[in-house]
Amino acid sequence: MNNSRPLNAVSASDDPQSIMSAEGLVAGSTVICFSHLRWDFVLQRPQHLMGRFAKETRVLFWEEAIPTDHHLPYLEFHAFDGTSVQAVRPRVPARWSSAEQDRALSGLLDQMLTLTGIRRPVLWFYTPMMWPVASHVEAAAVVYDCMDELSAFRFAPSELLERESMLLAAADVVFTGGWSIWEAKRLRHDNIHAFPSSVDVAHFAAARQADTVQPTEQTAIAGPRLGYYGVIDERLDLDLVRDLAAARPDWQIVMVGPVVKIAPDDLPKASNIRWVGQRDYADLPAWLSGWDVALMPFAINEATRFISPTKTPEYLAAGKPVVSAPIRDVVRHYGELDGVHIAQGPAAFIRACEAALDQSRNPESWRPQADAALASLSWDTTFARMRGHVAEAIARRKTIRPSPPRLGAPGIRRGARQYDVTICGAGFAGAVLAERLAQSSGRRVLVVDRRDHIGGNAYDCRDAAGILIHRYGPHIFHTNSDEVVAYLSRFTTWRPYEHRVLAQVGEQRLPMPINRTTLNALYGRSMASDDEVSAFLAAQAEPVAEVRTARDVVVNAVGRTLYETFFEGYTRKQWGLDPSQLDKTVTARVPTRTNDDDRYFTDSFQAMPTEGYTRMFENMLDHPRIDLALGVDFHSLPVQDRAPLTIYTGPIDTYFGHRFGPLPYRSLEFRHETLNQRRFQEVGVVNYPAPDVPWTRVTEYKHLTGQVHPQTSISYEIPSDTGDPYYPIPRPENQALFKRYQALADAEPGVIFAGRLGSYRYYNMDQVVGQALAIHRRMVAQLPAAEVLAGAK
Repeated sequence: MNNSRPLNAVSASDDPQSIMSAEGLVAGSTVICFSHLRWDFVLQRPQHLMGRFAKETRVLFWEEAIPTDHHLPYLEFHAFDGTSVQAVRPRVPARWSSAEQDRALSGLLDQMLTLTGIRRPVLWFYTPMMWPVASHVEAAAVVYDCMDELSAFRFAPSELLERESMLLAAADVVFTGGWSIWEAKRLRHDNIHAFPSSVDVAHFAAARQADTVQPTEQTAIAGPRLGYYGVIDERLDLDLVRDLAAARPDWQIVMVGPVVKIAPDDLPKASNIRWVGQRDYADLPAWLSGWDVALMPFAINEATRFISPTKTPEYLAAGKPVVSAPIRDVVRHYGELDGVHIAQGPAAFIRACEAALDQSRNPESWRPQADAALASLSWDTTFARMRGHVAEAIARRKTIRPSPPRLGAPGIRRGARQYDVTICGAGFAGAVLAERLAQSSGRRVLVVDRRDHIGGNAYDCRDAAGILIHRYGPHIFHTNSDEVVAYLSRFTTWRPYEHRVLAQVGEQRLPMPINRTTLNALYGRSMASDDEVSAFLAAQAEPVAEVRTARDVVVNAVGRTLYETFFEGYTRKQWGLDPSQLDKTVTARVPTRTNDDDRYFTDSFQAMPTEGYTRMFENMLDHPRIDLALGVDFHSLPVQDRAPLTIYTGPIDTYFGHRFGPLPYRSLEFRHETLNQRRFQEVGVVNYPAPDVPWTRVTEYKHLTGQVHPQTSISYEIPSDTGDPYYPIPRPENQALFKRYQALADAEPGVIFAGRLGSYRYYNMDQVVGQALAIHRRMVAQLPAAEVLAGAK
């Protein structure tokens, strides 16, 4: 057992009162953290987080194996002052192959778990390389905290990417060290969260205090001093450091930190460059107190593409202006701060240093802005949020979510009660009117549906894998109606969701509706303003004298090329007709944008029912004055079971026995698949406009529902002429036929026709709800008495 003091310990300034109780979270679950970094190397993200976990549960910090000449593998346990985290350092024979070492490490892990009595630990990985060592362990949860893109670092193992794929497939939750790396990984997991670098403000603010004593070795260095601390490796632009020192010999450049993967002889040498070496985390504020400017002279290469340097907020907390190379996450999060200067190339970097030196003489001109930006970046806050995600992951593993209980269908109650209203159809129109008539008007209602479930086409259910799917294709709720939102919110809570759609065009997937991003990618342009896009589209447009058809709408707006690329094939598949044979309303629903807004809808309210549509319908119809007859054809319902008033939401032509011939509808077939992977596609829906692809779109439901599951479910949507009626085909002759049926409906006593099928019109869900609420208002206002409800029209 090694009781040596670490070079870097958890800061004593951490306020234990700010750490939330672990009850019900990870309490009782040992955390085993697998890290490529030594606990006592430099204090970084793992030390900040694991140190906090260790205040409430046992934490073992499993480090990379150390080669040994011994003939057997064994473990070393190292305890350090200032923390209860225990480092575990495996020793494996140097002569063994990688496979032999992995097998030995797995065995050592099993021995450790047996001897310590640890069961179902939380497995927390900072490196995918260790996944094979622990993949067999029954875990409370598996966490992948991807703080860096390790595959881009010098000497990265060739197996790293393959092992990362395995870890991502197994992880219950994934964290990233910044937004750039989150963007790169987000499509590979369904429960991934960005947590950029945080800061212990109180610790580094000591650098601002006048009584802070600088290290003796720094006081001997003349000013002005420009400093850097951190690991010195291939991520630093050593040529930039050399050029900076050569251009300004009066500046003293202080470089603090261990040199890794770089030969000492490769470091630039100059009388005004001081390579100090590694120093304790506790001493960093003292070093910072003597600097005028803090530097981040990073190279712009693959190794720095995704980094989110912790030192950025630390430098600012210390009250030092920062000069940085254009690291993406630094530019994104700190580039607007007056105290952060972004520069690329020696000349620009030197000018930025000069500006920062001027600022250092007047710190109050920029510090308040920086302090405000740091206010929400404490490690305590980050830790609490991350632990919350881990707690959810643990709970998710413990609970096998059953299918939601289905609302009991009492069926028809004969004799004891007489119905006031019979409703054909348990979709939105029927359910809303049933609820309003029962709850608000006190009516006894029978809801009849030939399907064996409620919800109509919005019905959702769990498949065999337990994934919530929409049986009849994706239903995305969006509306601008406050009334509709307020009404439905009585029966559900909401999960915010903004729908995004991509179109597969050749090898590219481009945003739909067409926007600036779509056009730039398709045409290899770099348009940056709405005016540029407007001018481009105007040049593509081919004016049509009289816009009458769906084809006319698109060609008139954006020309034949975009029409053929995105609309022609898709529309032919969707409707079984050429766009020139369809009403202009078909394509009027899909706008073209000049900005980069990639949301499919722009309504003020966009969300999904938290527990799904079926649960919302269950809550809506769970009323003592509502009975359900599911799996029953309304038209076969005996006369004695019908009420004086009928609300009919089925196809209007079916009600009248297709007297004038059937109204044309387009139907859909769905091919549902469950895949053994966490993500299938980038967004909820991908359209396939190409005519040689039989389906129009593919939906991945976990995007819509937010469900976390190691598998995913998708559906292929294939238009058809046969099957359930989905879309009224918008052609003038079809509308003329509908008008004949509508005349019959107007003359039919005791029947109200409602909904999509009853109105032979494509309505969004919110429009159906709005129509149903309006029908009920008219009934209440005009004919409130039960005995005359039968005459309501």
